[in-house]
Amino acid sequence: MDLGVTALDTGTNYLGFRSHQILARTAGDLLPKFKISTKVGYFPGPDGVEHSLDPVRLCAAVEQAAEDLGREPDLVFLHNPEHSLSEAAPHNQDVLAQACTALDDATAKGLCAAWGVASWDPSPLLSLVDMTGPRPSVLMVRAGLLVGARTLDAADALTEAWKLGGGEVWGMSPFGGSADAPVWARIDPRVFLRDGSSLSRMQAAFRTAYHLPRVDSLAVGTDEPAHLGELVGALAGEVEERTVQEYRSLLRTDRAVSLPEAP
Repeated sequence: MDLGVTALDTGTNYLGFRSHQILARTAGDLLPKFKISTKVGYFPGPDGVEHSLDPVRLCAAVEQAAEDLGREPDLVFLHNPEHSLSEAAPHNQDVLAQACTALDDATAKGLCAAWGVASWDPSPLLSLVDMTGPRPSVLMVRAGLLVGARTLDAADALTEAWKLGGGEVWGMSPFGGSADAPVWARIDPRVFLRDGSSLSRMQAAFRTAYHLPRVDSLAVGTDEPAHLGELVGALAGEVEERTVQEYRSLLRTDRAVSLPEAP
C-alpha cells in the first residue's frame, strides 16, 4: 500500500491450497482496502493436484474462496481452462461454455463481483469461444519479452473476440517465471523505451511487458518489497511502440531475435 499498490492477485491452489486463509490472516483489517482477484480450476487430488472444469466444483470453489477470505473476491478467474479442454474433445466447446456459465452464475449470486479467464496458453481457446455465451470481464495472459508469437497473437485474438477494452486485459509472469533467470543478465531491454537511460534493465523489461501483448495491469510477485518498488518506478518509462511491433514481426517469421547485450 505504501507503494500505491491496491490490488492483490492469488489463486485457490497457491501455497498448497492455503493462500486465501494465509492472505486473510496476514492482511487482517487491511484486506478490505485491496481489490482481490483469485482463480479456480485446480483442486486437491489423489496425486496432489488435479484440474477440473466441472461447474459444480467451480461454484463450490468460488464459495469456499469467499469464506476463506472473509469477503467476496472482486474477481474470480477460470484458471487455465486449456488444461482440461484437450481431454474433453470433441465436446470441449460445451465444456468451456458450461464452465464460463458457472462463474457467471456465481457472480449473479453475489459470490464474487466479476469473473474472468486466466490462461497460460490461450491458443486452444480461440476456436472454442462461444460469442452467444457469457463474456468474461477480464482476460489474463502471459506477457513480456519471453512470450512467443503464437501466444501473443492468441491473446490479441481473444481480446478482440470478447470485445475487451481498457482495464480488461491483464498480464502475468513478465519475467518468464524468474527475474533472476540468466537471460536478464545478457540482454538490455532498454532498447524498447524512448529514453531508458534512467531505468534499469529489469525496469525496462517490466515496462515493455505492458505491450507484449498490450495489457493494462501486470501481476508480479511480492517476495521482495524493494524489487516491487523498483517495478512501480518503471511505470514512468515510455515504450517505443514501433520497436515493439518490429520485434513482434520478427517473432512471427521465426527468425532469431537478438537483443542488445547488457553493458
